[in-house]
Amino acid sequence: MKIAFIGDIVGRPGRSIIKEQLRKLRKAQGIDFVIGNYENASHGFGMTLKNGKELFEYGIDVMTGGNHTWDKKEIIPLLETLPLLRPHNYPAGVPGTGCKVFEVSGEKLAVINIMGHYGMPYVDNAFRCARDTVEQLKEEGITSIFIDLHAEASSEKRGMMMLLQGQVSGIMGTHTHVGTDDLQISNGTAYLTDIGLTGCRDNVIGMDEKVPLERFLTGVAGRFEVPEKCNRILQVAVMTLQEGKCVQAQKFKIFDDGRTIITDAWMEE
Repeated sequence: MKIAFIGDIVGRPGRSIIKEQLRKLRKAQGIDFVIGNYENASHGFGMTLKNGKELFEYGIDVMTGGNHTWDKKEIIPLLETLPLLRPHNYPAGVPGTGCKVFEVSGEKLAVINIMGHYGMPYVDNAFRCARDTVEQLKEEGITSIFIDLHAEASSEKRGMMMLLQGQVSGIMGTHTHVGTDDLQISNGTAYLTDIGLTGCRDNVIGMDEKVPLERFLTGVAGRFEVPEKCNRILQVAVMTLQEGKCVQAQKFKIFDDGRTIITDAWMEE
């Protein structure tokens, strides 16, 4: 089984480069299943039904969320009807789920969406939720398990890796929009602290720099805006799974000027 993961898709620039590049990448790499994070997909905050349908049409199979999941209220009923996840460790009674199981190439693949704690809304314990959910999936005979850990703190992401390495196929971070250079495979688990945004690469976390710079200079906050025009990047991790273990992983950085940079995961024995 070959799966791919795209992190925070930021606004129209992110959606457009996925439209241009994802199907070509799926074909070239023989990718069976694509996971993408939607929480910034509609003008940087949440996702609309229209934009969700676009992303599914472009070749994404399931989408995960984060702290901006609820910014577009129209998503709430869609969490029950479309392959959309929200963080699994929201308290009981919140609409939707953060764990779904899919049939991929004759095998079962579980996708889990977990949200960290530092700087985030109130949620239940991320580590206990992830641990208990993985244990339940294992009891059901599901061995291929991927986790999108949406968190600010790199320590929380690394801690999740230490907790669950060898038990899941992959743990990859989202939320900071800044890609890290630590793609590795340890004990059959692919890990990346943050995959980085897909969208504008020449601004501040995919947003026009005017408001962030004003805030840095004066302390006065404003609403972030996604630029209409910018230089774009698609950042995606591709993982090959065998019997629930990741045996190969690569990070693709695809630029809208024609460049592609591919980084192989290092192996920890």
